[in-house]
Amino acid sequence: MKLMIWARDAADLEVQVVKINMPIPDYYAFLQVPPTATQYEIKRSYRRLARQFHPDLNQQALDKHIKILNEAYEVLRDPHKRTLYDAQRHKAQERRTADQHALRRKQEQARQVEQEPKMTWVEGFFGFIKELKKGLRED
Repeated sequence: MKLMIWARDAADLEVQVVKINMPIPDYYAFLQVPPTATQYEIKRSYRRLARQFHPDLNQQALDKHIKILNEAYEVLRDPHKRTLYDAQRHKAQERRTADQHALRRKQEQARQVEQEPKMTWVEGFFGFIKELKKGLRED
């Protein structure tokens, strides 16, 4: 999702595009259908859930449930919107996978650094002097 921000920069206006990493809602989960569901299955599930969460039929139902269902159905019933939504979900999944791989690499690198022997700066200094003297003796 992108957000347009107008900013004044050195006396003229320019547009800055800022990426916001917002999670994409899982409309398939809201409608309780798999991503491979047909239009008929989506419609049937929407009608079933709309009856279940409609405020006139269920006093405990919250208004936000029916709003989410309507939003999900609005996107998934239109083939063009559904294609765009599926592409967004796919990109988000790729991004999550790449982030997980990067996190694993950082954790592995941190573990390798932790496994290196630790020494104080004094030990390092005297070790350097020993190696230097050894190198001078060999020459």
